[in-house]
Amino acid sequence: MKANILLLPLLLITMISCGPSRSKEIGRINAAESRLFSPKATSMDKEATDSLLALYSYFIKDFPADSMTQKFIFKAGSLYMNSGNGKAAIEMFDKYRFAYPNDPRAAICLFFTAYVYENLMKNLDKAQELYILFIEKYPRNDFADDAQNALNNLGKTPDQMVREFEQRKLADSARAADSLKKAGRKRR
Repeated sequence: MKANILLLPLLLITMISCGPSRSKEIGRINAAESRLFSPKATSMDKEATDSLLALYSYFIKDFPADSMTQKFIFKAGSLYMNSGNGKAAIEMFDKYRFAYPNDPRAAICLFFTAYVYENLMKNLDKAQELYILFIEKYPRNDFADDAQNALNNLGKTPDQMVREFEQRKLADSARAADSLKKAGRKRR
């Protein structure tokens, strides 16, 4: 019985020391972020990106209620999006939106999810649905105009957008010229 009592604290110490250390994990994440986003870096290194994403994933899993988890979910979603992994980006952005619906970045996550569906997943119907939802839910958000522009240009090639822009520019010039003519006639 006494041996069991003496072994219990030793067992607890061993379990605690073998578990992940929050500060150690944050230190690893900070170091990996510094390497990946160094001013000397000229492009995103795939190995460094994958390593950082793994560290975010471990932290999110090991410390789900930690205050840093929210930040790391958002960063992971952004990094997945920027590295071209649309499916994982959507998973992170959705996780963020549903876990923290009242946080201001939840709106950005919705916008980014629509963006990923449009540009990485090539699912224009889903992108349209989410851009519309974004505009309805967040009409005063800084990204509302971007969402409307994305809707207006959804599925168009860059050449089509340039032609439409040039046509609008010509139409605006013609209206301005007509206005000047009318103003000149009124002065006479």
